[in-house]
Amino acid sequence: MEDRSVAFVRGLRAAGVRTSTAEALDALRALRAAGIDDRDRVRLALRAALVKSHTDFEAFETLFPLYFGGEPPLENALDDLDPDGEQAVREALEGLSDRLRQLLEQLMSGHGPSREQLEAMARRAAETGAGPSQTRYLTQRMLREMGFGDIERLLEELQAQLEARGLSDETIDDLLGVARRNSERVADEVARQIGLAIARRRAEAPRSDDGGVDGRLMDRSLQSLSPHEAAQLRREVTRLVARLRSRAALRQQRGRTGRLDARRTIRASLRYGGTPVELRWRKRRLKPSLVLICDVSTSMRPVAEFMLRLIYELSDQVARARSFAFNADLEEISVAMGAQRAGDAVAEVLYAIPPGYYATDLGRSLRTFHHRHLDAIDRRTTLIVLGDGRNNHNNPRTDLLAALKRRSRRLVWLNPEAPGQWGTDDSDMLAYAPVCDAVYPVRNLRQLSAAVDRLLTDT
Repeated sequence: MEDRSVAFVRGLRAAGVRTSTAEALDALRALRAAGIDDRDRVRLALRAALVKSHTDFEAFETLFPLYFGGEPPLENALDDLDPDGEQAVREALEGLSDRLRQLLEQLMSGHGPSREQLEAMARRAAETGAGPSQTRYLTQRMLREMGFGDIERLLEELQAQLEARGLSDETIDDLLGVARRNSERVADEVARQIGLAIARRRAEAPRSDDGGVDGRLMDRSLQSLSPHEAAQLRREVTRLVARLRSRAALRQQRGRTGRLDARRTIRASLRYGGTPVELRWRKRRLKPSLVLICDVSTSMRPVAEFMLRLIYELSDQVARARSFAFNADLEEISVAMGAQRAGDAVAEVLYAIPPGYYATDLGRSLRTFHHRHLDAIDRRTTLIVLGDGRNNHNNPRTDLLAALKRRSRRLVWLNPEAPGQWGTDDSDMLAYAPVCDAVYPVRNLRQLSAAVDRLLTDT
């Protein structure tokens, strides 16, 4: 049970559930306390120890039956027959072809394919690189290979053979009922084994620096993703967020005491003849306060979507966060971002503000921010601007951006365009960049996640 529990924890981590080593040990202790005789108690004990967020319940409930399957054994349809009836069934099976006879013998006798056989077939199916969404397709394909693809036709042939040998309708119905129930249990076990093989393969796959996301896709420009690639990255963002959240939490734990203040420690040691008896620490703010001003114009929407998803999913790692989106003008989106699931919230924000290739006006949006939302920024706030700096030849209002910088702790700009494109056509980035404390490239998801990691680090 311990080996299975450890494998389960690895599967949860691969699915994006943030689970520490200490929590995995707590899960083993919970199992020892709850016992392993009752499957539902095992589930509740593990869930209490391993799941910290309601967003992780779905992954837990999906994976638990794969690792802790409790399928009942197959029934033996011949147990309740007299010798004459059993002989009639065997003669009926002899009237079928070899493959059909073998399959139906398994269903009637309760001796289905062994778990080892199913595991081997499931591993081969998972080696195709299939994901969890393809479990159903692989299950159907595997059942067809095993001969279960047309089970009803096979049972009709068996029924005709049984009727020809004079068995009563009641006996035939009982026999076929057992065969159908066994068939369903085999199908359920096939689906479980395939799901388990996919989960194990995903958990055992080598991790890259991005936490397991496909490296080539991580480096693809967010503005050039196909719909299929964008959907794939959205699924993988969960695992990426889990990694960023774990790193942020570890930094917070290390930072609770702050950094050693050498100057104050040396000064305090003078009363002890220079011996550093009393260590003095610099106090640290463990969680940053963020304000995001996000360009959601048509050209920026792919980048904005993933930025908003990351900020939304990491909201528990910041002390305070307010979000604003702009195209022709600026609107606050904090309420929409905090009221629902990440995907729904981001979709609502992106579609609530009218799109347009030639409508962006950051200068006007900065003026609106000054008039309506200046109270969002104080000396503890990190102000983040996500945009390409293209302003459709409108007044860039760098004076307003400079005023916001003076009011905030620091100003960071995230730009998906390469520096070589700054200042071309309607780009005002060369005017904005000197005002900022830092400008980070965010052309792809790897760069975007690295930038968000820096924002959580440099507080």
